[in-house]
Amino acid sequence: MTDPLPADDDLRATLTLETNGAGRVGTNRIALLRAIAATGSISAAARAVGMTYKGAWDAVQVLNNLFSRPLVIAATGGRDGGTSVVSAAGEAVIAAFGATEAALAAAAARLQNVLAIDDPAALQPVLWGMMMKTSARNALRGTVTRVTIGTIGAEVVLDVGDGVEIVATITRESAADLELAPGGGAIALIKSSFVILARGDMAMRTSARNALAGTVVRREDGALSSEITLELTQGKTLTATVTKESADLLQLTPGTSALALVKASHVILAVA
Repeated sequence: MTDPLPADDDLRATLTLETNGAGRVGTNRIALLRAIAATGSISAAARAVGMTYKGAWDAVQVLNNLFSRPLVIAATGGRDGGTSVVSAAGEAVIAAFGATEAALAAAAARLQNVLAIDDPAALQPVLWGMMMKTSARNALRGTVTRVTIGTIGAEVVLDVGDGVEIVATITRESAADLELAPGGGAIALIKSSFVILARGDMAMRTSARNALAGTVVRREDGALSSEITLELTQGKTLTATVTKESADLLQLTPGTSALALVKASHVILAVA
């Protein structure tokens, strides 16, 4: 019989939550949600869970983009001000996570006893794949509203909330493999460097398939680049990385109307 694994090598289960093909929410983000509910502040919650303000703000952005309804309603006020409220949907997510966490831990313990693992290291690639994350800065969950199949490619339209649509062009094979069809869920992944920004009051014609109107809600400057976040609709945001010179030239500051231009071929679609 295989000897029991040392304590450090015990098989652990990581709980994640998904909604209709959305991305995953795990322990750290639930802890942040709980802290926001307790403190009413993203900055205070960040301190409570040992995160930077930027990391916490980014996590809230991801949470809101991955669910059909925002989990956190954040008021303006900057790093040291403004209240933030966990919505009813957010409270439901917290409750679902808490109700399942203990049961999952018990299931993992039972699985540990059943499996005869001769080489625990062999499990690492499998577990790594299960916990894989994406480097794309933007991940917006939505519902497929239209799929148009062409000779080689396919055009997929995703409603990410309140009629805001993102168009992606992918291969026919990818559309078939992902089983994309109207009514189904999918996630649009967009690198922040693929997002081109223009002032919302600029009249222009562009070849970019996606021209998403929004309001700047956050700007963070580095030495050479600026990270600009637009709110497209309540709880749905899109982040772009542009040069600081461009951000200054366009006067992209919180409250400014702007357009996010994204080529359809730069949108990657994923399903759970």
